[in-house]
Amino acid sequence: MAMESTMLALGTAAPDFNLPDTVGGGNVNLDDLTAKALVVMFICNHCPYVKHVQEGLAAFGRDYEHADVDIVAISSNDAVQYPDDAPDRLGAVAREVGYEFPVLYDESQEVAKAYTAACTPDFFLFDVDHKLVYRGRFDESRPNSGVPVTGADLRAALEAVLDDGTIPADQFPSMGCGIKWKPGNEPS
Repeated sequence: MAMESTMLALGTAAPDFNLPDTVGGGNVNLDDLTAKALVVMFICNHCPYVKHVQEGLAAFGRDYEHADVDIVAISSNDAVQYPDDAPDRLGAVAREVGYEFPVLYDESQEVAKAYTAACTPDFFLFDVDHKLVYRGRFDESRPNSGVPVTGADLRAALEAVLDDGTIPADQFPSMGCGIKWKPGNEPS
């Protein structure tokens, strides 16, 4: 069932995390991410909304690979119920698709709760002080909509941060599959 993102309050500090990287190994910690901008996206492998934007996410990563931005993707889905979202599959799909950013695994689901992530994909953009300046959709494209995947909404916000400009005031919720919570672990 499709659902919208929660639209966390602008100005919120980025919640801390220290999560395993399913692509490059090791862990990625929020404190290690010191670029002018930080993009945190909640994704998974099985959701048709994420599959719809996979190539666009790969292009986004390539386009900003040398910019002053840190990009991380996090999967918080219950891998027992959704084995396609297990860490080994996350890393394999990330390599197949060509993601140029770490794909982290949030086994406890506490990071998703801290970000109030509700769906996949769900996007958060923070400034150099790790304060939230954009949350919402990648762009207006949806599966079977005929609208091309461009990442226009997230790209406009990121360009504004990188150019010290004004963040677009119109921010629209992302839409996707609800995060697959472990039984009894649903947010309250």
